[in-house]
Amino acid sequence: MSMLETLANEQTTAAVEGVPEKQGLLSTVTSNPIFSAGFGLIGVGAGLSLLRKGATVGASALRRRLLVTLEIPSRDKSYLWFLHWMSHHAPKRQVQHLAVETSYKQHDNGSISTKFGLVPGPGTHFFKYRHIWMQVQRQRDGKMMDLSTGAPFETITITTLSRDRHVFQELLQEAQEMALKKQEGKTVIYTSYGPEWRPFGMPRRRRMLESVILDKGIKERIVNDVKAFINNGKWYNERGIPYRRGYLLHGPPGSGKSSFIQALAGELEYNICILNLSERGLTDDRLNHLLSNVPERSIMLLEDIDAAFTKRSQTDNQGYQSMITFSGLLNALDGVASAEERIIFLTTNHVEKLDPALIRPGRVDLKEFFGNASEYQIRNMFKRFYDNEALANEFVEKIRGKNVSTASLQGHFVYYKDKPEEAVKNADSLYNQF
Repeated sequence: MSMLETLANEQTTAAVEGVPEKQGLLSTVTSNPIFSAGFGLIGVGAGLSLLRKGATVGASALRRRLLVTLEIPSRDKSYLWFLHWMSHHAPKRQVQHLAVETSYKQHDNGSISTKFGLVPGPGTHFFKYRHIWMQVQRQRDGKMMDLSTGAPFETITITTLSRDRHVFQELLQEAQEMALKKQEGKTVIYTSYGPEWRPFGMPRRRRMLESVILDKGIKERIVNDVKAFINNGKWYNERGIPYRRGYLLHGPPGSGKSSFIQALAGELEYNICILNLSERGLTDDRLNHLLSNVPERSIMLLEDIDAAFTKRSQTDNQGYQSMITFSGLLNALDGVASAEERIIFLTTNHVEKLDPALIRPGRVDLKEFFGNASEYQIRNMFKRFYDNEALANEFVEKIRGKNVSTASLQGHFVYYKDKPEEAVKNADSLYNQF
């Protein structure tokens, strides 16, 4: 065998013998338990991470496709509508967090009635509406507050599995109808609450116009004038006349000014917005905003306006407690930015104290004096309480020539309820106290 062949055979043998050596090294490394455990943990971790990411992406996609969310902020009108709707319709066992709403009323006879209403409180609630499960979260933000009311901001978030967004519209429509039905046949009294109007207490039963007995012709004049104004908006617009009407009712206390306005609102099926011009913190801008944003079908009432402003020379800069100016009030009543389609009533016990500029035509279109009870009023009020003409005439004779307010008469008749003879016999108690 030649040298070359010998050398070739040696290299071949070495190559063949080297294969098992390399395979033995790989086998040794891979069979090491530490190495196997490390790779196993890495694999499991990677698998779990992918699974978790897949679940998150899947849940997010599922949420986008199946869940619909509606947010109702506490400043929206439907906020209270929904709370009251849910308190009546959601099963009690499904509302675990409750909040109390207390209504308080003091009656004319001094008795007090209190009602406690429970509404869903802050927290998470679940209920079914039209066979659809809903999750309701009422959240209160303790850091953000409404500066005008001092109350914390709240939101209600409704989440449902249904993709049909119309279910929210149907729910809110049902809540609105329930709220409006609660006000049917009643008058809502609004008061200013910061920059907005809010209902004050519970809606009041509408007062019948016949229950307020004024002197001859007064009631008819005002009612006919208001109804003519309401029904002639087109006439005002065609002639370029501002579509607003102002009324001044003046006279001594207890002559029926506020009672008549409440009865008028009931006759027209209107609500009443009451604004106290002496309210601390009231500014020109806020006054203008409130008068320009009166709720629809409402009478604007400024009571005892003489208490806020008397003569212009005394109130050019400020009112007694409020920050409104006399010029600011005039601009709010009939300035360029003043509201249209508005009925406003001013009342005062001392018309002589009012500045003529405040009650000139255009700001006040009709003035009526409400005095002490006339014989016509005394007789008709007695007949309304007791339905006895003969005793009514006797009662009129006993207090003829005396200054008696209609409020005093009503109090007298209520005290002697179902006792007309006693009411006549003690008629002198009406004026001996003065």
